[in-house]
Amino acid sequence: MIERSNKLYFTFMKLEHIGIAVKSLGFSDELFTKLLGKESYKKETVEREGVVTSFYETGESKIELLEASNPESPISKFIDKKGEGIHHLAFGVENIVEEVQRLKKEGFIFISEEPKEGADNKLVVFLHPKSTNGVLVELCQEKK
Repeated sequence: MIERSNKLYFTFMKLEHIGIAVKSLGFSDELFTKLLGKESYKKETVEREGVVTSFYETGESKIELLEASNPESPISKFIDKKGEGIHHLAFGVENIVEEVQRLKKEGFIFISEEPKEGADNKLVVFLHPKSTNGVLVELCQEKK
């Protein structure tokens, strides 16, 4: 529950996954398989974003490893600038369109306000790090 301007908002957001930018999915898959004691449950290429992903379940949340599939992808640029590491936090929402509208009213800035297809059967939007203390935040909703 969030209180803003004498209004109460009930939202349901859970930490859906943490995205980690990696140079080598092969090396990182081996590392996270050892770390978590289980194999990746899904690998997927998202051509539009220039990324190959690998997902691991960790209780109620997931880890998403992200490797650039081309030198112009956002992940490649991220690694060039900051190195490997946490790229984004993703929060699962029930209705992504309503959450975008709610957060816009609260003053958050979006990279894109239109949900688009993401990995792992999700619709996704990203909030700009300028409005979230320097953290790239993803909202995701299960496609129906």
